[in-house]
This record gives sequence, C-alpha cells and structure tokens, in this order.
Amino acid sequence: MTGLSSIPLASRPARVRDHFDRLSIDGIIITRGDQYLGEYVAPHSERLAWVSGFTGSAGLAIVLREKACVFSDGRYTVQMDEQVDHALWDRQHILHEPPHAWLAQHAHGLRIGYDPHLTSEQELSSWQAENVTLVPVTSNPVDAAWTDQPASPAAPIEPHPLSYAGEKSVDKRTRLAEELRKQHQKAMVIADCTSLAWLLNLRGSDIAMTPIAHGYGLLYDDGHAELFVDEARLKAPFEDGIVLYSPNQLKERLTALAEAVVRIDPTSTPVWFRMTLDKIGAHIKSAPDLCSLPKAIKNPTEQEGNRRAHELDSLALARFLHWIENNGVGKHETELADTLEAFRARSDDYRGPSFETISAAGPNGAYPHYRAIPGQDRVLEENTVYLVDSGAQYPFGTTDITRTLWIGPQTPPAELKEAFTRVLKGNITLSSQRFPNQTPGHRLDSLARASLWNAGLDFDHGTGHGIGSYLSVHEGPQSISSYPRPTDLQAGMILSNEPGYYKQGDYGIRIENLMLVKESELKSPRGPFLEFEVLTYTPIDRTLIDCSLLSETERQWLNQYHKKVEAHLLTRLEEDLHPWVKNACAPL
Repeated sequence: MTGLSSIPLASRPARVRDHFDRLSIDGIIITRGDQYLGEYVAPHSERLAWVSGFTGSAGLAIVLREKACVFSDGRYTVQMDEQVDHALWDRQHILHEPPHAWLAQHAHGLRIGYDPHLTSEQELSSWQAENVTLVPVTSNPVDAAWTDQPASPAAPIEPHPLSYAGEKSVDKRTRLAEELRKQHQKAMVIADCTSLAWLLNLRGSDIAMTPIAHGYGLLYDDGHAELFVDEARLKAPFEDGIVLYSPNQLKERLTALAEAVVRIDPTSTPVWFRMTLDKIGAHIKSAPDLCSLPKAIKNPTEQEGNRRAHELDSLALARFLHWIENNGVGKHETELADTLEAFRARSDDYRGPSFETISAAGPNGAYPHYRAIPGQDRVLEENTVYLVDSGAQYPFGTTDITRTLWIGPQTPPAELKEAFTRVLKGNITLSSQRFPNQTPGHRLDSLARASLWNAGLDFDHGTGHGIGSYLSVHEGPQSISSYPRPTDLQAGMILSNEPGYYKQGDYGIRIENLMLVKESELKSPRGPFLEFEVLTYTPIDRTLIDCSLLSETERQWLNQYHKKVEAHLLTRLEEDLHPWVKNACAPL
C-alpha cells in the first residue's frame, strides 16, 4: 500500500505514536472499515493498509508505544505474514488469538484509543479487556500522521430505475415504517450504504466495484427519510418523501430526536451515533437494520435481472476459458485478469468488476484471497493449476464465479484430481439439497465439507455468502458457514456455493457458482421446503475430475448441469467456439 503515500512504510507506526500524548492515550486501535463500516473502502480510508502494509479486506491493527500487532482471519494469514514487517508487527489470527486477549497481555493498565466514527458497538464490545481502558478519540492519529492522505470520494449519485429495482422507494419505506410503528420506534439510523442504496433506490461510485454512494440516512415511522449527502452530487431528483440535508447537519437532525425511541443496528452503525443520541436523551433500541433482510430477498424483477446478468457473464467466461486453453501459457496473472476483463467489457451492460479478480497460478492459488501485482505476479506454466475468482457488475445484477483449471498437456496428478473431485462433490451436494423452510445456512455448511472431511481435508473460509443486486458482492445477513448465524434462508435470497481446498506451496482449488433460493415442489406435513436454482452457466474442468469418486447421482447432476450450460452457450456464442463448448460440456 506504499502507492497510497510517499511516507516510508517503516516510519508510519512511529508517526502515529507521535500523536498519542496530544490525545492522552497509550495506543490506538486501527480498523479496516471506514465511517460507513463497509467491507470495501476508498483510498482515503485505507488506514490499516497505510500504517501496516497489510492489504487484506478484513482485519485491524493495534499500535502501542513500544509494540504493535496486526490481526486478520484465515483467508489472509499467509498474506499478512508476507506483507507485514515482522520487526515492527506481531501477527495474529483474529479468531484464535483475538484483540482483547492481546490487549490483556500487552496493554495492562493502559488507555487505548479508538475512533468512534470508524467503530461499531459490536466491535467495541469485542475489544473489552480487563484492566484496559478504551477511550474514544476526538481525532484520528492515523489521519494526522498520513499527511498525503487521498481526498474523500464525492462521486455523482444517480437513481436506480424501477425497471431494475422492482419496487418504488416509497413502497419500501412504507413497509419498514409500519414495522417501526409496531415496535414504537420513532426513527432508524441507516449507516450501511448498501441499505441506503436499496431503500432509496440510488446508486453511486464512491468506492471501486460496489455501486454505492457514501452517506447516512434516517427513516421515520411516517415513511419519510432524510438523506445526508452534498446536493451537488445528485444527478436527478429523488422520489417524494426523501428530504436532503448536508452531511454537516447530521448532528443537528439527531438532536431533534431527543426523548424519542431510535433504532440502531449495533453491527453496522458507528458508535458515534449512540454517543450522540445518549447525550440528548434519546432512547436507543439496539436491533437489526430493517433494510437488511428485505434487501437480501430479491423481488421477481431483481431475480430476473440476476439471471440476465449471469447469462451475459457466462459468455465472457466461455470466451476467456477458450482463450486461456489456447493462449494462457506464458502469460502473467495480471495479463490473464485483464483479458477476462476485456471479454466482459464487450457487453454494453457491463459496469465493471464486482471485486478485484483473483488470478492465481500454481502455488499462488493456495492464498484464498490472493492479489496479483504487476511486476510481481507469476507466469502461468504448463502442467499447473490456475484458479480464477472474479465477478461483474451489471445494472440489473451482480455476479461472482470461481473456476479451477488444469493447464495441460500432461495428466493431472492423482492427488490433485482427488482433492478437486472432493471439492466438486461438496459443491454438487449443496446445490442439490432440499431443506425445510426456516433453515439457517450454518446447518447446510457441512454438506459442502463432508467429502473433504472424509479424506482429512478442509478449508478455512465460509462456504457461501449473500450477493447483492447491483450492490455489494458480499451481502448479509444470510450465509452458509460453520459460524452459527441465526438468519434463515428464504426464497429470493442469492448465495454463493464455493467449497475449496488449499495446499500451501502447491495449488489452490475452489469451485463457485451462485444459487437462488426458491420454493421446492417437495411438500411436507411439517411445512414448505426450499431448494436452490443454480444461476451460473460455466463449464467445470472435466480434466481434473476423478470419476471413480463420483456417485451415479453426482455424475448425473454434473452431466445435466453441463447440458444446460451447453444449450445456453450454443445459442449465444459465435460458431467458432461451438466445438470448444461441446467438448467442455461433454457428458462423463
């Protein structure tokens, strides 16, 4: 992340420490998120990367006067180890060795600062440690040290057409306002920019790859909303019932809620809001963001839009896979990613990637969230594995797909084929599963792991995450993972299905399709059942499959899937690609 600053990386922790005395603190917690607590942040808000050099999308750092540590999860432990200066930083797995334990060991009796604009209530609670005092700072010492910090984004804000949204903002606001009235709540704070985008039917480009506009909102029990953004950013008027305020009027409008009951989501709202509302005597109700669940349940228009997005995306993927088979050897990982981007850009509807493409050759595939850097990236060689995880934004949908390829001509090693096939079996089993209504995703997670477990293998990331509709490629509250999140899967939700296996120093395997939850024809005396509709139309590399490990049911599923892919592609692709499609989709 040195490209964001001319200040030498090794000097940055010391520059941050220079501001401790002014703030009366002995250390500072530096979060990954920005003031909207999103997963992806603008260059202005890359504080964690700036101070430490670690560029993963999840984690935090703690800087004390004499010691410092970076934390992240299993997706990034290897990357963290490589990017962070070991002489300056400890490195910890955030789940196995959490920040509160590190603070208890190294910050006994100290005052540790945090920025209340960048910290959720949930995060703050998780950092509590015995004999450590957590102190909200009035200014961020990283911002003070980062003297060449990029400017905050202020891109145009545009309406999201009804033809894509499928429901007017006034109708969404009316539904949610009724819930506020039922719970005797006057207003709800909206700090999640994806919720704001969904509720008000607006989109922007304040951060790369996620079409959101930075801003805050308040939804009231009468259905009207207040939006806090600069008026100059608006490119078209919004619907009635949306009142615009300048961002510097936010505190004033919160003050008007004195004595009122105000709903705040403690996971997605900066703790500054609670501090401000507490001071004016508001009654705070901690509860989930009312936008979160209806945003995740795609309406019929959004469902059709996402099908259309996958239909378009499949053409780009097919052209890329055909191209890489004939031209990929000798190309750098970044060249491969750029080529895939170029194939997607052939569509007039393409709006850009939904996340930074993971283009990983050979051993680089063992890093689940690897990033290829020009000049430092690997060349794709023969008789190795190539993993490509990518996605696209279209105005009517968002895609995410991973394929793992064998770059021949030799036969893949038996060990590799077994691992790949066990990952495939997990993908098929999950895709095929029917399940009762009101089933949370964590109850399905082991289906994707069972075959790997039987061979003593596993993967250290979730199996599936929610997908937005021309919004964030990672969307809650639904997920499929071993972590017991309480949200039930419901018809209309879209999730990824991406089991994997990673052998350090050798290769990575991941197979990812997106799936729509829908009602099943299966009936039960105990209630309705649900199932998945696979949205992705892209061949799975048959070269890597050990057919002896597939059951007859699994083999039939894969053949049926490839039959659908073939029929879809042959009616849309140029004729000179038809032989490749027929070969890639040939039955086992």
